Amino acid sequence: MSSHLIDLSLLIGVKGVFLANQKIDGKVTTLITYNKGRDWDYLTPPAIDMNGKPTNCKPPDCHLHLHLRWADNPYVSGTVHTKDTAPGLIMGAGNLGSQLVEYKEEMYITSDCGNTWRQVFEEEHHILYLDHGGVIVAIKDTSIPLKILKFSIDEGHTWSTHNFTSTSVFVDGLLSEPGDETLVMTVFGHISFRSDWELVKVDFRPSFPRQCTEDDYDYWNLTNLQGNHCIMGQQRSFRKRKTTSWCIKGQSFTSVLTSSVCKCSSSDFFCHSSLCKNLSLICCRYRKVVSNVCEGGVDLQRYVFQHQCPLTAPRGLRVSIKGETVAVKPGEDVTFVVRQEQGDVVNTKYLVDLGDGFKAVYVNLTVTGEPIRHRYENPGIYRVFVKAENAAGHEETVLFVQVNSPLRALHLEVVPVIGVNQEVNLTAILLPQNPNLTVFYWWIGNNLQPLLSLDNFLVTQFSETGEVRVTVQASCGNSMLQDSKVIRVLDQFQVLPLKFTKHLDMYNPNIPEWREDIGLVVTRLLSEETNIPEETLLTVVKPGLPTTADLHVLLPSPKPKRKRSVPSDKIHFQIFFLLYLRKLPGRTVYAQMHNEKEQEMTSPVNHSEDTQNIIQGEEFIDDDVDSQTLGNTRGNFTFLYSPFAEYKIIFSL
Repeated sequence: MSSHLIDLSLLIGVKGVFLANQKIDGKVTTLITYNKGRDWDYLTPPAIDMNGKPTNCKPPDCHLHLHLRWADNPYVSGTVHTKDTAPGLIMGAGNLGSQLVEYKEEMYITSDCGNTWRQVFEEEHHILYLDHGGVIVAIKDTSIPLKILKFSIDEGHTWSTHNFTSTSVFVDGLLSEPGDETLVMTVFGHISFRSDWELVKVDFRPSFPRQCTEDDYDYWNLTNLQGNHCIMGQQRSFRKRKTTSWCIKGQSFTSVLTSSVCKCSSSDFFCHSSLCKNLSLICCRYRKVVSNVCEGGVDLQRYVFQHQCPLTAPRGLRVSIKGETVAVKPGEDVTFVVRQEQGDVVNTKYLVDLGDGFKAVYVNLTVTGEPIRHRYENPGIYRVFVKAENAAGHEETVLFVQVNSPLRALHLEVVPVIGVNQEVNLTAILLPQNPNLTVFYWWIGNNLQPLLSLDNFLVTQFSETGEVRVTVQASCGNSMLQDSKVIRVLDQFQVLPLKFTKHLDMYNPNIPEWREDIGLVVTRLLSEETNIPEETLLTVVKPGLPTTADLHVLLPSPKPKRKRSVPSDKIHFQIFFLLYLRKLPGRTVYAQMHNEKEQEMTSPVNHSEDTQNIIQGEEFIDDDVDSQTLGNTRGNFTFLYSPFAEYKIIFSL
């Protein structure tokens, strides 16, 4: 449990009494102490509200909580108001419930130093005590102009109103004349934001017919919430004016009636503790609470006590990787550190599951600071789970570890030509593949805001013609790579599918470099054979098997058509070239095309002696594959392929 004090307020008038706000796991609660912090208790909630209705606020689930803020303006009271000449009289703004709520600022009052509380207002008010607390003045804390104040002469049981001005003013502060017995106060403010200060004096003296006598006073004994009368080593009685008396206390009034020293008890001492070597015992050297005046009785200062440490549940459990990273490489040494903020550490067992099958139980793990060293062999996401448990309770924590290999290569694969408003698939080929671990950043054109994806592809479209640059970045762990391509967006073009014989699939490594090389060779050969400008042809070999490709014919700008006769017969263009295999440094072995024009042939030919020598010199792998004809398709290119025969392309119009 994470707890700490966030506000502290001294209640002047009664020695040793403090209010404090404590934050426990995000919840703020108000506590009171009568012995300078040795013991703390919650504030007892009132049974009824200011309208006499039940509050239904009952401990331990509901208490009174107060705001302990200081006022920014020195001429108005803070949220808690006390005075040394009015001991036991406390007014504060807060709420009832399980915790303090920021937007609730109801006003509560106690006249017996926090033993019993009453609600007096539903909104926050500025407070001023006059005549030793004999008159309590309250003005609403608001940003609107006012001309009414409230006052009480019976410690807040009843309230009267008074028009202190005929014109509403914005109240800036309250002042009382020097002397605790005064009944004269001043309200100062302004009529508008541009006006000068307005000072309004309020004199309550004419409201009281006489000075108080001894018969006008009653007394009350100071006790804590447990009913103990000996507080800070003495028993004290205070006097206050009877609620039925309408008189002025005056300058001669004193609040303390009697005071007597008590015998010392164990509650008058506090333990100055230190952990013993075995960490299971706590040593107490007792000291008397500062300002405590008790005499005789028990004297714990002469003894040193050892107590068994109470068993507490673990709290604030956390597991991390040394170096504060959560991304590691396969085979890399990883050091896990387990920490615990609170709770018993000696009698606690720690169950550790590193997510890849490794499980172990540790003791004294957070005491010795012993790290847990481990290696993950395979890429992936691993859930590290730690559970700390003892007889008092348990706590769990989780850490997700990413194990990934550094990126070595990234290739952006796109169709180089696309039509307007036509969907296009952008694909990032990544080596090595780190599934579920890589984030892809896609930049389209000059847009500085990328699109993010966990998939290695993105489907998009372009609404305008022209050239668009597409860039992708792949981020995995501590490594990042980038590739970029330019896409031409056109209004019109033609796409002709190309087919290869199945033998080419045997030598297709399915990598971008191979596909690009094949596409360049086919484009060049078609341009040379057909006299079509190479810049208007584009061959794109598609990924995967069987090997296929698309020939993009980029149409020139439209010109006026002239009538011409077109022969009805098919025009055949036949291209023959040798396809052989070779090993390229640093790349997968793939097929490379070489152009060699020969006469038209419809079937495989025998290699000449010279051709065989060329084949042997280029490290052919297989020379026992026959060519196979797939047949012609109107409007298509058909590739007739044999690894060690001529390569035939037929283009039919």
